[in-house]
Amino acid sequence: MRLEGLAIFAVLLAVIQAPTAVAAKISDSAAASRQNPSILISSIAALQSSASPTTHSEGGEQNYPHVTGVNPPPYVPPWTLHEQIAWAANLVLAILGYVGIMLAVSTLRKIDRQTGYAEAAAEAAAASAHAALMNAQAIINAERSWILITAEPSRSAENSFVITATNRGRTPAKIIESAERVKIAIDDRHLANTPEYKFEKPASPKAPIILLPGESTPIQPFCREDVRGLCDTEERYKRIETWEEKVYLYGRVIYRDLIAPADGEAHQTNWCCWYIHGRQNSGMVVAGPPEYNSHT
Repeated sequence: MRLEGLAIFAVLLAVIQAPTAVAAKISDSAAASRQNPSILISSIAALQSSASPTTHSEGGEQNYPHVTGVNPPPYVPPWTLHEQIAWAANLVLAILGYVGIMLAVSTLRKIDRQTGYAEAAAEAAAASAHAALMNAQAIINAERSWILITAEPSRSAENSFVITATNRGRTPAKIIESAERVKIAIDDRHLANTPEYKFEKPASPKAPIILLPGESTPIQPFCREDVRGLCDTEERYKRIETWEEKVYLYGRVIYRDLIAPADGEAHQTNWCCWYIHGRQNSGMVVAGPPEYNSHT
């Protein structure tokens, strides 16, 4: 930066002093001619004496020497006090302009550095705000209600089961909608990619079901006699007994947090179970694709 500044200052100084030097040289030449006018006169006399006064040409005519006059150099007025003051003022302006340019460049560089610092601070603040938001969301998820589905044996009938919803969270939950369906398929791969409820309209409970943390409520019972009702032929019933085909029960539960705003987003739990039908005993376990067992 210092070398660039010195170069700019030297160029400005040379531009200002060039006209002055030229004028001074012309002024010195004119002054010398005024002080010694005899030089010009002696030069003219030498030219006249060197020429022949009488020269005859072949025709008898007399030729006179040709003398050429030399014009004196133009008169250049001396460098007055006003011009000296103007030159000094221009020099001062040039110096001030150079200083101003250097200050402007320095200021621009400082502004550029400050802008970089501001951008870095803004990025750090955004990252901090995002981390705080994620931390707050983690706290909310830890304190919210979570409804999970389990299959439990029925206490009133043998080889019967009950699909139960339990609040495993830390705040009360309100069940606002539920849907269940039974489907016979060869295995999990023959189920639809996403659960289908088009044949059954989701049912809302007659009275809102509120589950405190740790409380449970039955959703759907299922027993061996229900398998008979699902099979339209005896052959299909035998295929279920030999596990050539399987009985799947799946559904969903939609609920809200009581501590969340009334217009807040509802949560959903999807569940799917396989009813294992044996010749004498039965069982029920969680099964199905991931889309059938998800939580929001």
